[in-house]
Amino acid sequence: MNWGIARSAFFALAAALTLAAQPTGPDAACFACHGKKPVAGSKAKQAPFVDKAVFEASIHGGNGCTSCHADFDQATHPRTKLAPVDCASCHEKPAKTYAASTHGRARAAGKTGAPTCADCHGNHGILKPQATSSPVKREAMVATCGQCHPDVAEQVDASVHGQAVKNGVLEAPICTDCHSDHAIESLSKATPIKVAQTVCGRCHASERMNAKFDLPNDRVTTFFDSYHGMSAREGSTKAANCASCHGYHLVLPASDSRSTISKGNLVATCQKCHPEANDKFSLGTIHQSKDPNADIGAKADHWVRKIYLPLIFLTIGGMVLHNLLLLRRKLIAHRKDPNRTFVRMDLAARIQHGLLASSFIILVISGFALKYPHSWLNWLMFGSEVVRRMVHRVAAVVMVVGAVVHVYYVIATRNGRTFVKDMLPEVKDLWDVVAQIKYLLIPGSPRPQFKRFGYAEKAEYWAVVWGTWLMGTTGAIIWFKMIFTRWMPRWIVEASITVHYFEAILATLAILVWHFYFVIFDPDTYPLNFAFLDGKVNPHHHHEEHPLDHMGPQDHVSHVDQDEE
Repeated sequence: MNWGIARSAFFALAAALTLAAQPTGPDAACFACHGKKPVAGSKAKQAPFVDKAVFEASIHGGNGCTSCHADFDQATHPRTKLAPVDCASCHEKPAKTYAASTHGRARAAGKTGAPTCADCHGNHGILKPQATSSPVKREAMVATCGQCHPDVAEQVDASVHGQAVKNGVLEAPICTDCHSDHAIESLSKATPIKVAQTVCGRCHASERMNAKFDLPNDRVTTFFDSYHGMSAREGSTKAANCASCHGYHLVLPASDSRSTISKGNLVATCQKCHPEANDKFSLGTIHQSKDPNADIGAKADHWVRKIYLPLIFLTIGGMVLHNLLLLRRKLIAHRKDPNRTFVRMDLAARIQHGLLASSFIILVISGFALKYPHSWLNWLMFGSEVVRRMVHRVAAVVMVVGAVVHVYYVIATRNGRTFVKDMLPEVKDLWDVVAQIKYLLIPGSPRPQFKRFGYAEKAEYWAVVWGTWLMGTTGAIIWFKMIFTRWMPRWIVEASITVHYFEAILATLAILVWHFYFVIFDPDTYPLNFAFLDGKVNPHHHHEEHPLDHMGPQDHVSHVDQDEE
């Protein structure tokens, strides 16, 4: 036997077996060192161990080592230590969110103990959140956070929320439901409104959640109806919130003796904000139940309501009825005043005013009902969008018809031409404004003398002309947008909607504040100027308001008679 040949064959076989045992693939060189388990008791420097099977089973198993360890340099490794992995290179958005979180800000401030991505998700064995062994799986989240917050984790585990999570209730909140995911935030300085609405209200204001788990469906609303809730809505940062009474992490039912709202602990809980609170003080309820059988407080509240609601209705209703009847008598007397002989508006003007006033009022109600479909105005439109839209468009057509009639009136009739002539602005109007300001502010100043129409009436008239044209134009663009967008850009439609809305607000407020004052609330006119019905005013009143009107009562009457005949 040739021992030399045999020995060569043996060493060749050993080398082949050795190579076969080495890792293969792009990361073979890495696992050649890092795939070896540390030898216990060895004094030699050993490479950090990475379990190849665990890594390949992770969500990054298809990536190469250098996809995360991008600063690896074979020429200097392992003499040069690799920098910490930058997860932001692939997970940019979560990394930005984390940087703004409590943990991220702590790391940026130099607190090296603050958790990083790997502390929660792991490093080489990162799994999907749904995986059984994932540290960020719902059931494992408390334990994961408990690595840094053991006391809090113990409290959460014992709470109603923690017990529900253990029982497999998918809707039960975990740490990140209250504190957010990557944007982990501390709630120790959160405002009461944030705690009640965003944190606790996220579940307890949900009708679906309350119905599914047989929870009271009014806990959030009754909190906001309480003094604490109203203070929170006003911006108070000291008002009690949900956690002030129920606790933060160890949330327990009132039947549990450990609960902060249990009968034995309730006084101490109230005393945190009200040092002088006693047993009787603590008997009050924050979440005032509407069930009259809930407790004695609910019964008292129920019967007070039963007594006061009819009392208020009968008392105030009687007052309203009395005053309406009184107002009716005064309106009748004012309407039949024999001194109202001066014709201020002819029949044609009254018809035009009627078309304008009726269409305007209906447009305001239907228009704002379209803008705010959940308001009480929608009730006037029978709660139907079809009705709102139809009524609004019919009223718009009526207003346009009234505008056309007015154009004809001012062109084709003598009274109309005189009306427009008297409505034209002039330099005197500016001086009248100055004189009126002096009259209103400086005692003893003379009152300005107005012609047939003063600056106030002229301003209102031309505002109506401008507003009717503007609302008609923008309304037509909105109504027939499919036609208009054939030859104009869509943004003009959007701009028309905005103009239409704000012009409607301006016009409505102008009528309420300006026009209604002069025709209703002015002491010289109250309770109502009936000229819009019969065109007549008191000659003395007309002379006081328009002393420079060159046309006398007979002139106006003669013109009216000619037109009406």
